[in-house]
Amino acid sequence: MEPATSQVWIIIVVLGICTYLIRLSFMGLIGDRPLPEWLLRMLRYTPVAVLPAVVAPMLLGSGAHSGDALRIGAALATLVVGLTTRNVLWAIATGFGLFFGIGALLG
Repeated sequence: MEPATSQVWIIIVVLGICTYLIRLSFMGLIGDRPLPEWLLRMLRYTPVAVLPAVVAPMLLGSGAHSGDALRIGAALATLVVGLTTRNVLWAIATGFGLFFGIGALLG
């Protein structure tokens, strides 16, 4: 069942308003107050936690390409490069390079 175009736009607008209100309330509560060191340390790991949360459904989800050997292989290579080099950019470049390079070769 395909959603109507108006339903999609309503969802986008409502989610945009909710996201804005969440961010506004967070900034309004904290303002210019200094944050504790433990919270700042935890916030540094937010991007590291978000990236796997975005990628994992594509690898393990129920879509047409879930569990695809090319995707799993690229993800494992990205993980290995990230762990060995401790460099996020090298890990991402390796994953993208393998995924699109081998994907182009295989068709």
